[in-house]
Amino acid sequence: MATVKELKDDALVKVEVNKSFYFMVKNALFFLFRNMDIKEEDRENVLKELMTKNFNDMTHWEQSFYAITLLLAEIERQASLTDQFQDVEIDSKQD
Repeated sequence: MATVKELKDDALVKVEVNKSFYFMVKNALFFLFRNMDIKEEDRENVLKELMTKNFNDMTHWEQSFYAITLLLAEIERQASLTDQFQDVEIDSKQD
């Protein structure tokens, strides 16, 4: 038997995130999204269904995608609350 560390049931950990880490999380989510084994036209419906599915009923891929989506959403929520976003122009013709 082995012993591992895990958060207590009532734990709430505050983590500071910089722009580099934010982009790493966004990149990981985009990677999972682009590598979904789903037809392009079915992706939107699959994502909507995923957000209402019970976590324990999800595949490992779905659990990973869901967890990273929640992490990114919380980072963006916190950034909005503390006015940490800026508008940046991008070339919409680039992939």
